[in-house]
Amino acid sequence: MTGSFRACSLIPCSRSPAGEQALSAPPSIPDPHEFWQELHPPGTFEAAPSSGHRGAYPASLPDGRQILLPIRVLPGDGSRAVASLIVNQASFAVEDALADAVADLARPLAPEVVVGVPTLGLPLANGVARRLGHARMVALGTSRKFWYDEKLSQPLRSITSPGAGKTLYLDPRMLPLIEGRRVLLIDDVLSTGASIGSALRLLEAAGCRPVAVGAAMLQGELWRDVLESVAPGLRVVAALRSPRLARRTDGRYEPAA
Repeated sequence: MTGSFRACSLIPCSRSPAGEQALSAPPSIPDPHEFWQELHPPGTFEAAPSSGHRGAYPASLPDGRQILLPIRVLPGDGSRAVASLIVNQASFAVEDALADAVADLARPLAPEVVVGVPTLGLPLANGVARRLGHARMVALGTSRKFWYDEKLSQPLRSITSPGAGKTLYLDPRMLPLIEGRRVLLIDDVLSTGASIGSALRLLEAAGCRPVAVGAAMLQGELWRDVLESVAPGLRVVAALRSPRLARRTDGRYEPAA
């Protein structure tokens, strides 16, 4: 999947009587608990502002509707940041919109079973599977049950959990559900590619190569190298895209070079 990213500001757009686009004053940044709660109409927020953006980044769904994402500064010297999405803290309307978009993008690939990556990929996988008309989905897990096989496990890390990682497991009882089937692997956000790489290696150990990976959001481009090394040419579909961000001298953020 290719495409360029464009920075967005929190400057709502409106139309003047003459039809020229006019900009109103920027609204205040939402409180932390208010992010991911509202679907804004297409064009609500200006794209590619010369002023950069502060506090929030508006990402667009395929139909143009926008979702405000908080900007999270990455560990280090504070010069890099990402636009954050936490699916299980989103409103049901936003969660439904994300699942609708991923299901619509994946449907032409005719997936027969959806596999979800924990933790935040599971609610999305559930919603996508339902929209594809499936009776169930397969959930990978991070809690080892006594009947699990260590051969069906992989270390798991992510950008939001950079410390000691967990272990990702596939319940061996689920093998008949994915063997010889067209599998759609679902995660919440692809960022560094660490978690989706672990999931792909786990499915490979089970003799399965998915037909595609689906995600609520593609966060930057680092994940591409991991996917290419683990599963060359694998199709990726996503509801949203956001760039990695770099801090400017004025303290605002713009897409990193």
